[in-house]
Amino acid sequence: MRGTRYFSNELFAFIKELKANNDKPWFEENKPRYEEHIKRAATRFIEDFGPHLEKISPHFVADPRGNGGSLFRIYRDTRFSKDKTPYKTHVGIRFQHERAKNVHAPGYYLHIATDGVWVGAGIWHPESDALKKIRGAILDDPTAWKRAKNAKRFRERYELTGDSLKRAPKGVDPEHPLIEDLRRKDFIGVAKMTKKTLLGPELMRTFTAMCKDAASLNRFLCRALDLRY
Repeated sequence: MRGTRYFSNELFAFIKELKANNDKPWFEENKPRYEEHIKRAATRFIEDFGPHLEKISPHFVADPRGNGGSLFRIYRDTRFSKDKTPYKTHVGIRFQHERAKNVHAPGYYLHIATDGVWVGAGIWHPESDALKKIRGAILDDPTAWKRAKNAKRFRERYELTGDSLKRAPKGVDPEHPLIEDLRRKDFIGVAKMTKKTLLGPELMRTFTAMCKDAASLNRFLCRALDLRY
């Protein structure tokens, strides 16, 4: 709710120290700090954002569950990584589409790290079928795509980013006027947030406004993927 402070400098102190002590003994000793300043604080934020998110779209979910909810686990999956450090040194909070467990779908995201805080919207690394649908939607209705990415509130706040192909996708004219977008492998908008805002009493109001500003992107992606927005 407006006026509530959710996070404190203790969050940044914890992840800074975790970077220097990324091992199980240190984490277990300091786990109460994680529980209080990250997990409990994030859960309150997620719960309070739920009613605001429903007004943006009733088909996205704010899930305060400790496991499998909107807060990403701090534990890294190291099975296929050369980096075997066991813990993430950032905080990730996602608000997924209600169909996200069954299909690749867009979402809203809050990323908190010592080197920056940002808000994200869209879809990251969609599987090939979903990516084909998004590209197909751009080809079928380029005007709708241009309206989505050039919407005043989105354009002023967000930057489209992510990975792209080096060449045109198969079957797409390399000279197409929207070829830069058609080469995208990610359809993600990113907007910076200040640390002062994250720690201050206006976080909920600001984050809600930033998600509203990205609605044009997620609305287009939902339509492309046959999902309700």
